[in-house]
Amino acid sequence: TMASNLAARTACRSLGNRKSSTLRVAHARAFSAAAKSGYTHDEPLHPNYTIDSVKPPKYWAKPDVADDPMAYNRKSVSSAHAIDTTSSPPKLSALDSAAISPSGAVVHGRYGELDIDPSSGIPLEYLALLHPAAQGAAALKAVANGAKHGTVLVYGAGHAAALATVQLASSSGLAVVGVVSGEQSGNDEFVDALKCMTIEPGSIVPEEFASLKANFREVVNSTVNGGTVGNSFNADKFVGDFQKNLLEYAKYFPETVLSPVPEEYTFAGKEKDRKYFDENISTYLSQFQKGSPAFDDVVLKEAFTKEQYAIFKSKFGKQMTAVITGDDDAATEFNPADIVKSMTLSPEIISDYLKNQTHAANEEFVQYEFSTLKNQIGNGVDMPKGGPILGAVVSVTPDLLAAAEAVAKGKTLREKAEALQFLTESQKNAYAAASSVVAMAKEAGKLVVVLGGKLPGFETVEPTDADVNEALSAMELEEDGSSRLNYFLQVYRASDYPVYADYAIHRSQEELSGPRQIVVTK
Repeated sequence: TMASNLAARTACRSLGNRKSSTLRVAHARAFSAAAKSGYTHDEPLHPNYTIDSVKPPKYWAKPDVADDPMAYNRKSVSSAHAIDTTSSPPKLSALDSAAISPSGAVVHGRYGELDIDPSSGIPLEYLALLHPAAQGAAALKAVANGAKHGTVLVYGAGHAAALATVQLASSSGLAVVGVVSGEQSGNDEFVDALKCMTIEPGSIVPEEFASLKANFREVVNSTVNGGTVGNSFNADKFVGDFQKNLLEYAKYFPETVLSPVPEEYTFAGKEKDRKYFDENISTYLSQFQKGSPAFDDVVLKEAFTKEQYAIFKSKFGKQMTAVITGDDDAATEFNPADIVKSMTLSPEIISDYLKNQTHAANEEFVQYEFSTLKNQIGNGVDMPKGGPILGAVVSVTPDLLAAAEAVAKGKTLREKAEALQFLTESQKNAYAAASSVVAMAKEAGKLVVVLGGKLPGFETVEPTDADVNEALSAMELEEDGSSRLNYFLQVYRASDYPVYADYAIHRSQEELSGPRQIVVTK
């Protein structure tokens, strides 16, 4: 491109200048060392002369800035704590915490001293979430079982443990279909951010979408089998829809009426001024594009075939391009309805290009516009396939737990149905969405595991040392500054303001606490 060529020429020019400058300096030194009479600079340089021999003046040095007595200096952080919302009352977690010992080692409240490379770049706040991260790694290991290709289903994808499963699965090359639970699905930016954490053809959907099993099944099947492109192509349907819209347009905007809403231009003055009003309003409305001529339904369907529609669409595309580019050849009076009327009375002959969609010189055809005659949609489009379902991971949320326990108490199908009727709407949605995830996994005969709590009838995974090491490895910064595992954190610095710890606990108890993990530092 022009920008890259300009950058290359600039770089070459700069390199050439540096080379020539180096040559001149080397030549000057050789010239000075070999003194010749007749020159004013023929004395050789002193052997101890260097670039640092001449010091800059003092006013070039950085001035000393006096400390602002009103400035607040932050205290150093020595520990980070997650919040234990399961205790009564909620409090800062001693198990899910990480502290820096006097010797400089990082000690986790649950896993003890961690063997972390100082250059790994793992934030201390992330280590407070090490347990849910290890749970996510354990869940992925349980359902994927080392598979390199497949689809993992996740409910509660915004929670710490399930979020780790989503990212670790995506970084392993697995497709993920995740469901964001109701307390977080209302944040569109958060849902979009999670979508960016998955790889094609995986996706993230809100809980309200997944509560309808047919919708979720369609998303999962398109992920597993790859989306189909162009199967709905129907040339007769295209021209039929156009004819229907044209007839409605001609009825609403007839050319015999200057305005489709004449009541907006009703005369409301004195009778002696009516003739002037009629003259002026007719002139005013005539500057706008006129309406459509009348069409006979039968004649339009017989004469305006799909070939004529392709010709009309090509004309419309050329006019649109000319108007956008400011081409002088753009028609000043371009009334699509008049063009269709003319083509109906005198059909035009279609060109080979529009009819066959092939290159004139028998070369590879490149489609620059949509063809209504030939299906070119799927040409050159490679739809990735996620592969078979490997299993499902369900993160326990408060609404899901309440709904599952209420339904589990029912012994008969009637009792279970009655229990569902007395749930809140958020609990019903959570139960329905999680059921959609579980149903797809069970149909495939795959394992369903639970994170962050217990649900009746399902297995809860417990992380091992290998899972903890996998979580730590995923948190490490790569050479490009990225990492395989990232979290959305809201940090409260209780080391500076101790009251922040109580405020963080209060915020964590909100019904819609927000799509982030709360961490308190001390």
